[in-house]
Amino acid sequence: MLNKGDEQTQQVGQGATAIQAAGNVVVNNGLSYSEVRAVVLDVFRSNFLQLVGEAKEVARQRAEEITDKFLEKLQNENSAGLSQATTPDFQYGLFSVQRDFARTADTDLGDLLVDLLVDRTKHPQRDMVQIVLNECLIVAPKLTNEQLSALAIVFFLKYCNTTGILTFQQLAVQLNQFVRPFLDTLPRGSASYQHLEFAGCGTVQVTSSSLEDILWKRYQGLFDKGVDGAELSGAAFYFNADQQLTGPCALDASKIQVRAQNLEHLERLVVAYRVSSEDAERLRQVFGRNRLNAAEIKAKCIEQLPYLQSLFDLWMSTPLLNITLTSVGIGLAHANIKRLTGEFADLSIWVN
Repeated sequence: MLNKGDEQTQQVGQGATAIQAAGNVVVNNGLSYSEVRAVVLDVFRSNFLQLVGEAKEVARQRAEEITDKFLEKLQNENSAGLSQATTPDFQYGLFSVQRDFARTADTDLGDLLVDLLVDRTKHPQRDMVQIVLNECLIVAPKLTNEQLSALAIVFFLKYCNTTGILTFQQLAVQLNQFVRPFLDTLPRGSASYQHLEFAGCGTVQVTSSSLEDILWKRYQGLFDKGVDGAELSGAAFYFNADQQLTGPCALDASKIQVRAQNLEHLERLVVAYRVSSEDAERLRQVFGRNRLNAAEIKAKCIEQLPYLQSLFDLWMSTPLLNITLTSVGIGLAHANIKRLTGEFADLSIWVN
């Protein structure tokens, strides 16, 4: 016990503030950028295999390269994440990135791992997203760039639901951004997809989903041949300039069609425009009733975007049509899309 008159002495480390009470209370204000860098590089040196000669120097240089890339991205996107530098989970995650990049020097893999680790720092609490991202850091080095491309395309086409696509021009913009970058690197052999199963990224099912059906469900409005105007005339929404729930059919100018991307989008429009229950049912009855068949959908897509011929061919000749993704497969696909295309919706939408 400290009595009045007793001397108090304090030793305070750099970056901390000392407060005197009945003893020493040290409040850590966090490490600086350079201190974080020194800590995580020391973790690498202490844990990586003790290589000798040129191999040791190459490994050190690669570890420093990926560390600097990660810390720079972290500081730009989530500077608060630097405060996690002294936690075991942070150090373990970064060491795994350093180790795998030091071994491979694969730039694409390094960028993917950096993105995953930065996203990981945005989830300091142990939840599903954190668990999935931790697992992604372990699995990513086991996959080729081609397998990551397969995950990205399956994820975007089977699991993402974007809205506002009412013309083929808008569809082209979306597919050019989120499908085309991965198309040329899709794996052709079944072994690649078997390995995705082995790595815990997906399961090749007996059931299948044709690309034509996927495109129809997602972009029904583009493949709707419309109805005669008389079927919808007289309704409050008919050619209402403010609501625009109906309009000339894109496939047949003599017809009109419901202006919605798909049924889910239509239901949101019905609510947003306060359509009466009677008129809403009329819209549902005619939307997509006269549609292109599967062969016509395929032909129309290839006519608008010739490179889709390759996707249709691969979809039918590989397990792409059979595969479903696990949470880890979704996490890796999400990170790979972000890496090549920029910002994307938060992973928590799919992993929760």
